[in-house]
Amino acid sequence: MKETLRRLFLEVLGALSLEPAMRERIRVAEGVLEADDERIDLRPFKKIILVALGKAAYPMARTMQALLDPLIASGVVVSSEAPPSPLPYVLHYRGGHPYPNAESLHAAEVILRLLEQLHQNHLVLFLLSGGGSAIVEKPIDPIISLDDLRAFYQVLVTCGADIVEMNVLRKHFSAVKGGRMAEAAYRARQATFYVSDVPADRPSTVASGPTMPDESTVADCREILGRRGLMGRLPASIRELVETGAVPETPKPGSQRFKRASWHVLLSNDQARGKLQAVAEAQGWVVEQDISVDDRPVAEAAERLLARLADLREPNAGRTVAVVSGGELSSPVTGGGVGGRNQAFVLACAKRIAGQNVAVMSAGTDGIDGNSPAAGAVADGETLNRGRILGLSARDYFDRSDSFGYFSALGDALITTPTGNNVRDVRLLVGW
Repeated sequence: MKETLRRLFLEVLGALSLEPAMRERIRVAEGVLEADDERIDLRPFKKIILVALGKAAYPMARTMQALLDPLIASGVVVSSEAPPSPLPYVLHYRGGHPYPNAESLHAAEVILRLLEQLHQNHLVLFLLSGGGSAIVEKPIDPIISLDDLRAFYQVLVTCGADIVEMNVLRKHFSAVKGGRMAEAAYRARQATFYVSDVPADRPSTVASGPTMPDESTVADCREILGRRGLMGRLPASIRELVETGAVPETPKPGSQRFKRASWHVLLSNDQARGKLQAVAEAQGWVVEQDISVDDRPVAEAAERLLARLADLREPNAGRTVAVVSGGELSSPVTGGGVGGRNQAFVLACAKRIAGQNVAVMSAGTDGIDGNSPAAGAVADGETLNRGRILGLSARDYFDRSDSFGYFSALGDALITTPTGNNVRDVRLLVGW
């Protein structure tokens, strides 16, 4: 069953290819671009600019160029990897991830200067994907150094905050997030196309929302910092801005800065879960979805989803049943080990399914789980016993945030290459 779960996950990854999704969602014919209910007549524009940022920036930019060829005048592409081959008329930068680097800051400066030069007869196409928060960055105040910025990001990714909370904080200390890129380009017509790695009801947190109105506030930042106990962990420069009330508000919904802007989602966790349910049902299983655990602690999510699986088994005696879930879980780093929230979730499940005919898979659609080389892991009712035979304590590995160490020793880490495309995590729990 574990091998089946690995195979089904790989099928899901294959169905999340960006180029087919973009060609399906964006149509260009006779000089008109159509997406959703939006029609943009390209012919009147003197110049069309492309700005792509995030892990999927390069394939998104390459596909958009092909769709609009030969209309793209110039652009900037910023990703966490070097491009396989440079795109024509485009500047390429390699930003840092999960923490900004010097090139992240340089790319942000270049983009802002480019956007500020645009006029009413220009069109800018923004392409956003996961990882964009770190990959392109500029502090809101020059007192925040690159080292401070990196330390700030490290606090955020290890404190257990969910993606929305992290990106609310990032927005307010950034000169490019929370709608500030769109604000810089307010004179131009703007269209944003994005791959969502955030909850469906919070699209403005994709890449920390550089082109979208920001509904969050400085007061929200203070509340999150207080509730998470982060004030004492902030770099001194950022703490000073908070304590002195010097953090400026971001552009809000209803601002005239967004009157010529539109936004369109290309891929999201909905498609990933839908595909996972389809391939599971193709096995002849009874399948249900449960998205109630988004942003919950991994142990709590394990309890809830396994209970849902048990409930599904009762009326389906003799049949294989499965629960599909998606989104991200909370998994604070409590030790110096190697792992991530997906492997931590599977480890939490392994302790609860020992001796049962149950198997579990959880993995990131970007092929990366935390600081490990794995996308996630698989486990079944024999996992805990196999670990004991090797002298491995599941609790010890969990407490040390070393879930990858545990599953790699068992050969149950789910390793793919990075996909460059993140639509959050997927989970599959099966009972037979």
